[in-house]
Amino acid sequence: MAVARVPSTDLSRTAETLEMIVPRWSVWVVMTLASQPEALRYSDLKSRLPWLADGQLHPRLRTLGEAGLVERTALSRMHVTYGLTDRGRDLLPVLEALAAWGDQCLDKQLVETKVVKDGKTAVEMRPERIPAAQNAEDALSLISHRHTTALLWTLKLRGTATMAALRQEAMPGLGESSVYTPVYRLIEDGLVAVSRSEETSPDVQVEEVVHLHLTKAGEALAPVYRAVSAWAAGRSQADANAHPLWGVPGLPASARAGQWTAHRARQAVRPAVPATQPPAPVPAMAWKPAELFSTPTTGPCR
Repeated sequence: MAVARVPSTDLSRTAETLEMIVPRWSVWVVMTLASQPEALRYSDLKSRLPWLADGQLHPRLRTLGEAGLVERTALSRMHVTYGLTDRGRDLLPVLEALAAWGDQCLDKQLVETKVVKDGKTAVEMRPERIPAAQNAEDALSLISHRHTTALLWTLKLRGTATMAALRQEAMPGLGESSVYTPVYRLIEDGLVAVSRSEETSPDVQVEEVVHLHLTKAGEALAPVYRAVSAWAAGRSQADANAHPLWGVPGLPASARAGQWTAHRARQAVRPAVPATQPPAPVPAMAWKPAELFSTPTTGPCR
């Protein structure tokens, strides 16, 4: 049964939000500021993100400030602090949903890990522990490409679609070949799958028809899109589950099997994970500050 269509403004706002937060290190900056009970001076923020040079951190802070997520407060000429605005803190459920999806759905490399069993220390090959902020950024890099949100939303709406039908609905006005590159990327990233069937044309010729549909990983983006849609519209996250398209919860973790999707961004050089953890967060926050730097080893990809 078809699900309710969503307003085009919802789709465009969601895509614009993803484009706004996708620049590298944006998530790291927001989550680092969120892990502190008070605003941070630049030097304090930089000490928590030591792998970022001034030429990387300054532009991120300026851009996030222009987006209304970070507030710069000059207490004096030599005392300037940075903290999240209310709008920036409201974004945290979105980042949490992105991090959770990345933790569950992105491939993890096996690394030597010390474990304690029966009081003895042993080394086992276990999936690597990925920082929550990195999981969120990696997830963003998959779904923030141009046309990606429209294509995924259309497949969610239709269930299955041919390449031509998908282009006509998700990318109207563009040439016939324009759909191939973004769709092939989604297939490679494990968000879209292909099935084939034989159909008889009017001139009684049998033709193979290619159908596209969301994979389990694609369907599992529902919490992400619900959270982004609510934030972009200025609605409470308490109302996010009522989204007309993505409102139905995805499969429970117990029903998922295997490593769902490979991620090219995982090949990039990651920053060294600091050994120390940030102090306790503001009590209202749902995620724990330790998760900024190391996520729990749970889920089918762990």
